[in-house]
Amino acid sequence: MKPLLIDLDGVIKSGSSFLPNTKEFLDLLDKYENPKIILSNSTLVTSNEILDFFEKRNISIKIPIITASDASLEYIKGKYKKVAVYAVEKVKTIFSDFLDYKNPEAVLVGDLDKEWNYEIMNEIFRFVRDGKDFIAMQKNRFWNTPEDGILLDAGAFIKGIEYAADKEALLIGKPSSEYFKSALKKINCKAESNFIMIGDDIINDIEGAKKLGAETILIYTGKTNKPITKEQKKFVDYEVNNLSDLCELLIKIL
Repeated sequence: MKPLLIDLDGVIKSGSSFLPNTKEFLDLLDKYENPKIILSNSTLVTSNEILDFFEKRNISIKIPIITASDASLEYIKGKYKKVAVYAVEKVKTIFSDFLDYKNPEAVLVGDLDKEWNYEIMNEIFRFVRDGKDFIAMQKNRFWNTPEDGILLDAGAFIKGIEYAADKEALLIGKPSSEYFKSALKKINCKAESNFIMIGDDIINDIEGAKKLGAETILIYTGKTNKPITKEQKKFVDYEVNNLSDLCELLIKIL
């Protein structure tokens, strides 16, 4: 049985709302014994908050969840004792055993939402320029919200620091192969498992997973719009318009 890796934002939910037919999709997944996990590249929320999101909307979720911040914590644990972490406060707290802003071994950057400013950018830049290891939880260029439309994501700010410091950040979140491997490990699957990736982001979800040999399903309920290019089609095994179509496809291929 192939493991199922399922993106959260743009597949199951959009902003603060579930996408149409989410419950039917999750009910269908429960019928299959395939190992499965929900992935989020967001560094604005914790795994517990995502679970709360489901519970408050009366949807019982049995599928484990991994975020880019979870994967970053696992990476940090094995390598560092002191890290300067730049993320929203609720995410930063999961790194409380490592926080050090005086003499860190590394700088770990997530999303600061509306807290980004020149002083913070410059502080990160100086650490990186001084030779501290530079790590990005994710490098998303932008994200979609029903309320505010498209918004700049952490990747836009990280790219600016990379340019100024002339040093590329190590990426932990999607499309990094390490993130997909962390997700597979969490559901007790081997890193080389032939898995199925369901996502709305042609670059972070689909292309990233395909490079590890995944079978990919692109859904047009989030970031990616039709038509995709001939080059992009090389990374896509199946295309579906919505969760209803996805359910029909999964019944055929699982």
